[in-house]
Amino acid sequence: MVRASDLSLPLYEVVKRQISEAIMLGKWEAGTVLPSEIALSQQFGVAVGTIRRALMDLTNEGLLTRRRKTGTVVTGRTPQHSLRFFFQYFRLHGLDGSLQHSVTRVTSLHRGTATESESAKLQLAVGEGVVRFHRLRIVDDKPIMHETLVLAEARLPGLTGNKDEIPPLFYLHLLDRYGIRISAVREQIAAVLATEEDVKWLQLTLPTAILMIDEVAYDQSATPVLASTHRATTANHRYVHEIK
Repeated sequence: MVRASDLSLPLYEVVKRQISEAIMLGKWEAGTVLPSEIALSQQFGVAVGTIRRALMDLTNEGLLTRRRKTGTVVTGRTPQHSLRFFFQYFRLHGLDGSLQHSVTRVTSLHRGTATESESAKLQLAVGEGVVRFHRLRIVDDKPIMHETLVLAEARLPGLTGNKDEIPPLFYLHLLDRYGIRISAVREQIAAVLATEEDVKWLQLTLPTAILMIDEVAYDQSATPVLASTHRATTANHRYVHEIK
């Protein structure tokens, strides 16, 4: 069903977004045959032509494929050439390049004041209020990444201290609730030695190396919105970053 918060978008874009969300969250896994266009039109409450346009776009972007006699099938591939998906997808893939569905668990959420480093990244005054949360990403019941995300408190009016408010697709949450659209991301990637904290969250044995990704996300006015640090094990995964 189309959500009220999506009504500013063309209907076919709303349907595309909700189908892609279902795939990203693993509700429709690779190989799943989607319901018929008529069934989807009834499910979303839109015309069949709207469904057809959404499915055509997602097929062109590589997320779906059309098979004669079978129907529309989820490919299990990330449409990496699409900037829209680049900002939404979890980019640790299986060793075979397959899309991984991660489960996120927010472990803490609290308010504080910006450190010197955070102030520089987010263009804030030192000591300005920020919101920090830490979350764990799990694939096949194994923790493979933990991450800390920091935002200016002023950008998140009404946010409580309840960590359950943070949904898995956080960029989409920023858009839906706060009108913040992430349009660019700058990343710095390095291989570093794991710390005791990494051992705690990722169930590692020292000494071992992990992947560290320092990231700053910007809105459409090129204002930094989010500073985050991701620390991941790549024993069974690879970080995929490809834009064509």
